[in-house]
Amino acid sequence: MVKNSKHWAIIIGGSQGLGLATAKQLAQDGYNLLIIHRDFRTNLPQIQSEFKAIENSGVQVLSFNKDALKQENIQQVFDVISAQKLQIKILVHSLAKGNLKLLSGDNAITTSDYMQTIHAMGVNFYEWAKALVDSKCYVPNTKLLAFTSEGNQKVSKSYAAVSAAKVTLEAVMRQMAVEFAPLGITSNCIQAGMTDTQSFQKIPNAEQLKQFNLKRNPFQRLTTLDDVAQAVSLLVDDKANWINGCVIPVDGGERLR
Repeated sequence: MVKNSKHWAIIIGGSQGLGLATAKQLAQDGYNLLIIHRDFRTNLPQIQSEFKAIENSGVQVLSFNKDALKQENIQQVFDVISAQKLQIKILVHSLAKGNLKLLSGDNAITTSDYMQTIHAMGVNFYEWAKALVDSKCYVPNTKLLAFTSEGNQKVSKSYAAVSAAKVTLEAVMRQMAVEFAPLGITSNCIQAGMTDTQSFQKIPNAEQLKQFNLKRNPFQRLTTLDDVAQAVSLLVDDKANWINGCVIPVDGGERLR
């Protein structure tokens, strides 16, 4: 029996990594899923296979292969939500679209690179949350969640734009936590430990970072997708209604060393 069959979760960036792992976990928890992703046509058969497997667990899945950064696409998704009278309980932002250039050299990062990354991984969380509020399709105790990282405070090679985006994301989250509270909506960020995702592997010094954090983590392992997805499951439960405006580490204590 599906626990929350009338409630839906929106996942922005739900075709891989933390977003897909979260989709699978929330389906197990009984939430119907509305997944926004942006992928090449050649990758769609595998992605659709993942979504079909999720549906087979007994929930509904609506997917949109669209650019989540474009206002017209956000509006189109909420037109569908409104037309079908879907009741949104959860919004998870998991876009990993960041620039990884250095600050100097022939291909140094530009202001435009910074702004694009900050928009995608920071401000876009607010754009989707505002669209949800404006649609009035949310239910009491709706949860807004986004993923941040230790780059919000620590410096890593080529991580300048993403770091700026994560700081922006957390500022946006705190503001929403206060201003959306009267609507019965909470907003939080999960600070995941180092997780070996496709996005992580694009970082130039990824292998060195991986080996460093294997030694640094008290459990001598990296954070897994399931570690983070299970934390999402905890935070969207109504027992977590009083958690608001927080950056919650899910890293096994990695940040302590």
